[in-house]
Amino acid sequence: MVAAAGTLIIKMVIAAFSGMGAATICHPLDVVRVQMQTEGAVYKNTLDCAKQILERDGLTRGLYAGISAAYLRQWLYGSCRIGIYAFLLEQAQMKNLAAGIDKNQIAFTKKLLMGMTSGGIGSFIGTPSELALVRMSNDSKLSETQRRNYKNVGNCVTRIANEEGFTKLWTGGRVTVLRAMVLSACALGFTSEIKLKLTSTGLFGENGQLYQGIPLLFMATLVSSFIANIVSNPFDVVKSRIQNQKTDKDGNKPYHSMIHAFLKIMSEEGILKWWAGFVPAFLKLAPYTIISLILAEKITMAVTGKAAF
Repeated sequence: MVAAAGTLIIKMVIAAFSGMGAATICHPLDVVRVQMQTEGAVYKNTLDCAKQILERDGLTRGLYAGISAAYLRQWLYGSCRIGIYAFLLEQAQMKNLAAGIDKNQIAFTKKLLMGMTSGGIGSFIGTPSELALVRMSNDSKLSETQRRNYKNVGNCVTRIANEEGFTKLWTGGRVTVLRAMVLSACALGFTSEIKLKLTSTGLFGENGQLYQGIPLLFMATLVSSFIANIVSNPFDVVKSRIQNQKTDKDGNKPYHSMIHAFLKIMSEEGILKWWAGFVPAFLKLAPYTIISLILAEKITMAVTGKAAF
């Protein structure tokens, strides 16, 4: 039990550092995604959005707004999502070896359940950082009178707790958890499955170790990221709307619940609005997943001598 707990902690720490590396590179795309998904300024496309943000607020206060929240998110959400999945996968592989069967003989549905479990746990723990990320990423789009002007993630989380109530840190928690479960199931479960299928083709060298396995993991994560983005984007749009909404002078909010938000967006803006920000979301998710999983794989190999996925 103690050894298993130690293994889990190591995997979670590796996952957190891997996620921070990926977030540093991909964060501007997250800012663009959030601003395209929420109401306010109108952007023609992804490039126009990035250009307007850069011209309006610069690099640090614009495209890298909320980077401190992104780092906190990796320690709360990313560490669980990737770390717990890697741990559960390794435990299943060890169980197979103990039973005298191929360690990779794990049902695809079981991998999806592992991804849903790790994503759900990580998302619930990390919802406050996710809320801070959305608020800070979107703040520059608001008028001067409406801006919240958070100084950093600590200030953001503290102010939300003090001004709106501690439980408000989990605003949009239901849709955030559902999104994370769907996204993690696809991104992690499909990555593991596609990686095995591609390895069996022999196109990526013996045991998929062509160029230290990087091309194999790159292709597997690229495909899984596209699938994950298609399935999770509607949840992402609703999450961004709910977490960024404000109460009007009469005390009313635009969205009363997750279902209400889904239906209202579809009826007023069209069902395609569920996939608003799809391009920046994919452009962020794909490299983020590729970088974080490759880093996690290589660091895990260096530390434990075993593959992470």
